[in-house]
Amino acid sequence: MQNISDNLKAFSHTLKGKIIFPDDVEYNKARQVFPGELDRKPACIVRVTDAEDIKKIIIFAKENNLEVCVRSGGHSATGACVVNGAVVIDLRDMKRMEVNTTEQTAWIESGMTAGEVTTELDKHNFVLGFGDAGSVGVGGITLGGGVGFLVRKFGLTIDNLLAAEIITADGQTLLADSKTNPDLFWAIRGGGGNFGIATKFKFQLHKLENCYGGMLFLPATPEVIWKAVDIAKKAPEELSVIYNIMPMPPMPFIPAQHHGKLCVMALAVYAGSPTEGEKALSPLRALAAPLADMLKPMRYKDIYFPENPDYHPKAVSKNLHLDNIDEELAEKIVAHLNSLNAQMKVLQLRVLGGAMARVGSFNTAYAHRSSAIMANVASFYETEQEKQERKVWADEFLKLLDQGDKAVYANFLGQYDDKERIKEAYPGKTWDRLLEIKKKYDPTNFFHNNANIHSEI
Repeated sequence: MQNISDNLKAFSHTLKGKIIFPDDVEYNKARQVFPGELDRKPACIVRVTDAEDIKKIIIFAKENNLEVCVRSGGHSATGACVVNGAVVIDLRDMKRMEVNTTEQTAWIESGMTAGEVTTELDKHNFVLGFGDAGSVGVGGITLGGGVGFLVRKFGLTIDNLLAAEIITADGQTLLADSKTNPDLFWAIRGGGGNFGIATKFKFQLHKLENCYGGMLFLPATPEVIWKAVDIAKKAPEELSVIYNIMPMPPMPFIPAQHHGKLCVMALAVYAGSPTEGEKALSPLRALAAPLADMLKPMRYKDIYFPENPDYHPKAVSKNLHLDNIDEELAEKIVAHLNSLNAQMKVLQLRVLGGAMARVGSFNTAYAHRSSAIMANVASFYETEQEKQERKVWADEFLKLLDQGDKAVYANFLGQYDDKERIKEAYPGKTWDRLLEIKKKYDPTNFFHNNANIHSEI
């Protein structure tokens, strides 16, 4: 191990970026990721600056039989971005971005975050959909699909992807688009980091100036829950809503008597005129007297609220898809949420459809285009006993919600999911084609710290 460490230190002088070792003062901060339960200790963390750095690391790692993992924003629920004993290829310093206002396109390096990109595009009145957190890295969310606040109007993140630069396991830099390496282009649109390291992406942008949205808090009664879902399903495609059914946080603008009681926190964006947006959201407002109403005309960038960089929750989470929520199921949802004594427990519902559903299920590696609702179950914990209790609770919640749709979103696979769930993210012929492309571009499975696609599953 000492020889490897010495070799790494000698190798560090060949890079433009910086290698952070375990005895460096910044090591502990550099290895920290968003999920608080992860306490992984990699061999080193390489803050790369460009594609040449990445190529050199890949070659060095293969010559020295070292594992690599890739970090963009550090939000991987499985912890695939930081692995014990591995070389972390940290993309966070790769933040170059070139916007072509005439073509309405942008080349964006994969170390940028969703919030950084959104803020920069706002200067040009352009938007591009990612997820629901501004601190998520562009690299990870794009390769997994990208389900966010513009999904019904402009589709998934990958539906706006025009090209990507990929460094493969043999150190080659390849362009992937509809004409050049089209099989690789198909695979990276949902297939994750299985085929190489994406250094930059070319996206189609959309013109959007003022829009309408924000947060709306409603009491979490069964009637409010099922009717809110129905409203979002029937709404114009310009409206995308994410519902979080959870205990009311102790926010200063919420009356104290509501703190800790179940609420529906609706996060909404109407990607169109504020006047039409207000009309589209009026049925939601009318469901019950709002506990807090923060819906207003806005710029799209403002949907990403400030985040605390020191916030690292420990959570158990599960993901599934379902067709509908009726009053009976809504009653069971409220009862199950109330059955757990936890400060934070949540059922998140993302109503899908619209633009993302008009793309064929085999047009990209992201295959679950027809599912109506994505659901995510999560609960925070502190102790090992709480962790085990939360796992049981989450598994029971999945059984309660199960309507026969086996779809799972690869970006929401957690460390408690078994390997068979990976195949459910890529069903049938999608899995078979991904296996063929994996063998072509990464035959030794060098890139395996991910939702791994290989024949042994």
